[in-house]
Amino acid sequence: MKALVLIGGFGTRLRPITYEVPKQLIPIAGKPLLYHCLDLLPKEVDGAAFATGYKADAIERFVRANPLGFPVETIAEADPLGSGGGMKNAGGGMSDPFLLMNSDVISDIDVTALVAAHRRRSAFGTMYLTEVEDTRPYGVAGLERDDRIDRFVEKPEPAESPSRWINAGISIWKRAVLDAIPAGRPVSFEREILPGLLDRGVYGFRGRGFWEDAGTPERLLRAQRLLFEAGRAPPSAVPPGTRSSRYVSFGARDRVAGATLGPYVTLGEDVTVEPEAHIEDSILMEGSVVGRGARVVASILGPRTVVGAGHDVARSVLAERSGP
Repeated sequence: MKALVLIGGFGTRLRPITYEVPKQLIPIAGKPLLYHCLDLLPKEVDGAAFATGYKADAIERFVRANPLGFPVETIAEADPLGSGGGMKNAGGGMSDPFLLMNSDVISDIDVTALVAAHRRRSAFGTMYLTEVEDTRPYGVAGLERDDRIDRFVEKPEPAESPSRWINAGISIWKRAVLDAIPAGRPVSFEREILPGLLDRGVYGFRGRGFWEDAGTPERLLRAQRLLFEAGRAPPSAVPPGTRSSRYVSFGARDRVAGATLGPYVTLGEDVTVEPEAHIEDSILMEGSVVGRGARVVASILGPRTVVGAGHDVARSVLAERSGP
């Protein structure tokens, strides 16, 4: 089985960091967001196509330097094509059926069970759904008693929402779905294509575990907390002289002696946190520096960002010097 992974968008809600780094490569719980998403793929996936756009070269370089357990082809779009256009552009080598995945979804879904449900029903498509209180940011499915989807509405107002079960960004489709998408122009799969496919047999698969769309700073940090608590962070050694609570991931060359870290902290490579500084519920990307006695809480520091001595940073996304 092949997987088609959508790696589009400009990461506008995570600027200024995403001016330099695509959001999929921001590290959370010890490794890039994208690689946590790919952990969900079942063992039968033996290849993937990455539908890339913004900063496609950075994605390709990283994947080549950090290979996965299966071959990956990155297929860039010259101009933004939307979700459907990206599928069409990169879907030429897909299996039948194939997995479709967004690149910013953190979850504990059992994708093997999703695939089994799809095959059991001989479905045209099966979409992983998760239940939320506020459906306005998402695409929402209306469900019949057997979980067949009879209506799909993208980003409805509460009064127009057919349920509280949303498209959670992981699905499985017959390859023929790609034939329904016009080529050579931007296409929203959710708005333009999906509603017209429902009479061909599209089903929901209801997830009951954790799920997060990690597209904003708050959601990215919440996703990190979920991953740490689920034990999904790779092990890392605690540098000597560090006061560290649970749920902290260190880079191999970090200098943090005399600092206090945690809970819920990821440090990239070559990070310096000087004595008496405190880091909590945050991400510090490679080469960043936090001065003596400074505090960083609920924040994301981009590569080589500097927080001056004694300065407090809270609920911020930074890619430059902060404080004196």
